[in-house]
Amino acid sequence: MDKKNKTVAIVDDDPGMLRGIARLLGAHGFGTRVFASAEAFLDDAKAKTAVCLVLDIDLGGISGIELRRKLTASGSRLPVIFITALDDATTQQEAIAAGCVAFLSKPFGAKQLVCAITSATG
Repeated sequence: MDKKNKTVAIVDDDPGMLRGIARLLGAHGFGTRVFASAEAFLDDAKAKTAVCLVLDIDLGGISGIELRRKLTASGSRLPVIFITALDDATTQQEAIAAGCVAFLSKPFGAKQLVCAITSATG
């Protein structure tokens, strides 16, 4: 599958982060769908067509880790890359236990994110 046929869902409550990641991924040939909350992601039927999910942990409502658990419970095998400013061992352990393919601390490098998505989506 070409990158241009791959849509990455991005969930972050920071509008600047959403725009920045969407621009970065677009420049690397990925399609994107952006969501300001876990609830918005869950309410969008097209979100489930994404090939990867870039997911902030601290979202205000349902946390990224809670969203990942909900997706797993529903049978989703969507690869998740957690992004967070909460860079502590406990948060990282929770994210890994919830099932992520990568854990990136903000600020992270563009190459780190693109490589993680490319690896997760084959």
